[in-house]
Amino acid sequence: MTRILLVGPSWVGDMVMAQSLVAVLKAGRPDAVIDLVAPAWSGRLGPRLPGIAETIPIETAHGRLDFTHRLRFGRALRARRYDEAYVLPNSWKSALVPFAARIPRRIGYVGEFRYGLLNDLRRLDRTALPRTVDRYAALGRPAAAPASAAPFPALSVDRDNGIAVAKRLGLPVGARTVALCPGAEYGPAKQWPAPHFAALADLLARRGYATWIFGSQKDGAIVEQIIARADDLNPAARPANLAGKTGLIDAIDLLALCDAVATNDSGLMHVAAAIGRPLVAFYGSTVSSINPPLTDKAVVLERTLPCRPCFKRVCPLGHLNCLNLIGAEEVAGHLVAQVERTTSVSIA
Repeated sequence: MTRILLVGPSWVGDMVMAQSLVAVLKAGRPDAVIDLVAPAWSGRLGPRLPGIAETIPIETAHGRLDFTHRLRFGRALRARRYDEAYVLPNSWKSALVPFAARIPRRIGYVGEFRYGLLNDLRRLDRTALPRTVDRYAALGRPAAAPASAAPFPALSVDRDNGIAVAKRLGLPVGARTVALCPGAEYGPAKQWPAPHFAALADLLARRGYATWIFGSQKDGAIVEQIIARADDLNPAARPANLAGKTGLIDAIDLLALCDAVATNDSGLMHVAAAIGRPLVAFYGSTVSSINPPLTDKAVVLERTLPCRPCFKRVCPLGHLNCLNLIGAEEVAGHLVAQVERTTSVSIA
């Protein structure tokens, strides 16, 4: 039996994509035991990643080296006798733990000149592997293997927990519902504007859909703008505000109750895709060719502009046309079509 340690990424969306590597490893070695080491904020997904046996949180501050702590942490893992380690982040510090744990085979991309720390170093061909998920999955294949598409990542869902959480929050279970995900940790250049989300809530309410807003406490400002504008347009269209009221795991189970999802390019977009929800995704400063929603139930909306993609956190030109030019009517049409298509397939 092979024991494998996966050093996971810090971003929620990247952690979702890490499950594709797990799927590749398990396909080749079904009896392998795969444990996950990750920061607490992204490691919360560990129990919902099929194929992960145990999640081991590492308490480090985001962006800090914490050299001594990482060495001690790795030494504490030696007794587990891992055979292999797969290091997904490209940072030098992320390779310290498996090195200190004396794991015989340590696989990852060259990254920040990690010679010695990793002993199965891969050079990334960004042309052959433009998508992050394919880069992750490629680490689970022989270095000489031809580039190929990764399997879609998956997350497990606890529907009973979702229903219980919905009832606790006073949400209607069984009504047609669209999730709105207006946040983006990266910055406002990835956020579809609040007035557009409000207009979408109004259009959906007129078609018989309730809307639930998902996000963290950091998204409070844009959520308040959406709700205030929605009230001005149509008090009956007021979305339920769930931002900051649930943890990530409860949010996964609540998203699974929704008929469709309208989302920025964000961690919740990847969560929604991994649980099989139909979705419409907006891309502003970034492009879908690198980190698309990994599902066959997605509509991607992005505009071709001379200034795009800029990959900036804030629009350097101040107009945010890449997102402003995506209208609520267009989004509503795609969402309703997605729901109807999914319903007809399930009935058939």
